[in-house]
Parts: sequence; structure tokens; C-alpha cells
Amino acid sequence: MHLFEKKIASEVKYEGKILTVCRDTVELENGENVSRDVICHSGGVGVVPITDNGEVIFVKQFRYPFGKVLMEIPAGKLNEGEDHREAGLRELKEETGCICKQFRYMGYMIPTPAYCREITHMYLATGLESGEQHLDDDEFLEIEKIPLDKAVEMVLNGEIEDGKTQLALLKAKALLG
Repeated sequence: MHLFEKKIASEVKYEGKILTVCRDTVELENGENVSRDVICHSGGVGVVPITDNGEVIFVKQFRYPFGKVLMEIPAGKLNEGEDHREAGLRELKEETGCICKQFRYMGYMIPTPAYCREITHMYLATGLESGEQHLDDDEFLEIEKIPLDKAVEMVLNGEIEDGKTQLALLKAKALLG
């Protein structure tokens, strides 16, 4: 079959808290066998919360692999088998303290298809009501509100670096006009 690779074998090389790394042997369409390293991840969800004033609620947190603070939409990892809608509502409440009246699905993205099976689902939350954050014990973040138009400008200028945040903001802007 054209443009298809058939898995022949798979071996777990590492199993951690948030991901598993496998080394797969696959057969290419020309009959050759090659290795593929694959990160298995249960997926994630991100939420663009927009206030009645048109401001996006961001979270700023230190991202260890890059050694710096990034500005992102509220987001989190899906637990195995967890419904992404429910996870999005949970992350919105935990990270911002907000609940919402409208919660619109904006599709999903595949952030790194060459080596990772993660899928990130995206939602738009409006009709927000403020409440109290419920951060995990190992979660430290700050909230920042930025008008949607300014946030889109920041994406285009390279000031917002996180991929899911970039795409979700652009989708939210396209949907809201």
C-alpha cells in the first residue's frame, strides 16, 4: 500500500509519569524494515477563555525543557480514557478559577506527528464567571489578561511561542471575527 508503514514489532524503552517511549520496527512500502521511535501520550486539551470585555485569560508558567516562562492558554494532559470536554472544563476551573456558560469545540491538532502520538483538543470558553483557582500541588502559575486582538498580534510577532496557544488563538479569532 502506498504511503503506509506496517508495524512489525514494538518494544517499550521507557515508561514515565506522562509518556511512554517505544521503539517500533516497521516495514516500508518497498519491503525494507526500519526503526521508529514513538512517544505515546494520552493527549491534552487547551482552552481559550475570553472575558465579556474581549480579553483572553492566559497562564504564565515555567517550562523546564526551555528554561523559561511561557504564556499559554489554560491546558492540561488528559488522563487515560478521559473525555476531552470534561478535561477542558476541569483545566479551566483549576488554572483560572473560571466556569463558563458557553464551551465551543474548535477541533484538535497533532503537535509533533513525526514522533509523538499526542493529540491536543481546543475549546473556546465564553460567558465566564470568576472563582477560585485549584492548582495541583506541583503547579505554579500566574494569570494575565490580554485583549484577543493584541494576543493575535503577539502570535504573529513571535511573542507567544507555544504551538497550541498560537493555533487556538487564531481559531478563536476566526470564529469570533
